[in-house]
Amino acid sequence: SNYLQRLEMTTVCHRPEGLDQLEAQTNFTKQELQILYRGFKNECPSGVVDEETFKHIYAQFFPHGDASMYAHYLFNAFDTTNNGSIKFKDFVMGLSILLRGTLREKLEWTFHLYDINRDGYINREEMTEIVRAIYDMMGKFTYPALKGDVPQQHVDAFFQKMDKNKDGVVTLEEFIIACQEDETMMNSMQLFENVM
Repeated sequence: SNYLQRLEMTTVCHRPEGLDQLEAQTNFTKQELQILYRGFKNECPSGVVDEETFKHIYAQFFPHGDASMYAHYLFNAFDTTNNGSIKFKDFVMGLSILLRGTLREKLEWTFHLYDINRDGYINREEMTEIVRAIYDMMGKFTYPALKGDVPQQHVDAFFQKMDKNKDGVVTLEEFIIACQEDETMMNSMQLFENVM
């Protein structure tokens, strides 16, 4: 019981500011937020995750591949304030969209993941970077005998469908329309759903 009291104490002491506010801003209940917060504090006692910690946590999910590049891009997508760290709020806001957001919210989030330089467009280089990172992460076991440059072929196919006006970049609207029109493209774009 001593242990339980200590646990209760730490939970009480570290209850984050504005759980009510987060409940209003996300699709989680207060109880779910408390559970998420406990897990978050467990992994990151300081209450803040830097990129190295994030990569370390993430690597454990993908023992057969190299997840570091994908984790880097994912970290940046969660780090909405762009300050090199993810606080509980950043984490929960992102998770809320990925797990319970509307289709449009999920696609917007994915678009921002792919828009590496944050200029509001996805160019071919950016898409190639992310797709390569996903292939690296999934590892040799998932794609045993890759012939040729498969990520590049993947990207070419995406671009052909998405870049409707052929100006070499994909806008948010083009991205959303293409994903809604094409189920398989949507599924492969949202690989992160099985990896979150």
